[in-house]
Amino acid sequence: MRPCETLRKLKAQQNTLIIIGGPTASGKTSIAIEVARCFNTEIVSADSRQLFREMNIGTAKPSTQQLTEVKHHFISSHSIHNEMNTGIYETQCIDLLTALFKKNKTVVMVGGTGLYINAVVNGMDNLPEASAEARNQLQQQLEKNGIESLQDQLKEIDLKTYSKIDLQNPNRLIRALEVYMITGKPYSSFLNSKKTERNFTAKMFGVERNREELYKTINNRVDDMMQQGLLKEAEQLYPFKNLNALQTVGYTELFDFLESKVSLTDAVEKIKQHTRNYAKRQVTWFKKVKDINWITGAEDIISKINN
Repeated sequence: MRPCETLRKLKAQQNTLIIIGGPTASGKTSIAIEVARCFNTEIVSADSRQLFREMNIGTAKPSTQQLTEVKHHFISSHSIHNEMNTGIYETQCIDLLTALFKKNKTVVMVGGTGLYINAVVNGMDNLPEASAEARNQLQQQLEKNGIESLQDQLKEIDLKTYSKIDLQNPNRLIRALEVYMITGKPYSSFLNSKKTERNFTAKMFGVERNREELYKTINNRVDDMMQQGLLKEAEQLYPFKNLNALQTVGYTELFDFLESKVSLTDAVEKIKQHTRNYAKRQVTWFKKVKDINWITGAEDIISKINN
């Protein structure tokens, strides 16, 4: 029996969210498209960078052809000038899923932003409001001692969050530390302390890749991005470099080059290194997810989806 025919026979009678997660450059998108086509359904992206329409090359969005194969949501859906965080994503995504499940009992979610996926599946407690005083103190620490000081501080007080977030993003570091300064509790303690009831069942799949193979793919992808014009894209976005959306790997390194802080060669090597580091943290996060099924391709889902 052909894979798609098998998958259709396994269609659930209840709303089912098939989640395909894993590290960057692991091939999640292709697998998600294949599964979505089998179910004749749509894809919801759980990538905190691909939703920004101004950031294209550096976020490795699905190709134009891939986007025409299956309808995607949360791809180029927001502007870098829009506020976006885990809570906002959760609210907007749940509204979207409610609408999608009216058309199909099965929806596919794909992405590597673990906090987004966790918020959609389990919900999250309301975080305390921002504190200007705490934020200013941490901003001064960043300017005086560098981002490494924030990283070290977060590692000491909240290893769980440290292992999950983008450590090259100062705004996320500051937010996590700010929550601790305000409440005396780690940022991670506010996440899914009480599971939120959802009107769907989530089935989680993680794409597994050999580390050496994954890192080689990442390095090659960065080279391809540079050939596609990532530097020009960074130049166009440079006037907005202080926006939260642009405090991310692939752009901050090139902003340093544009400010003559590093050579272009060093900037590209740092992009590769930081992306590999991020992929490692993503793998760590997904390895800790309860009841995750590890796969190498869409065909693996066939035997596991009803387990």
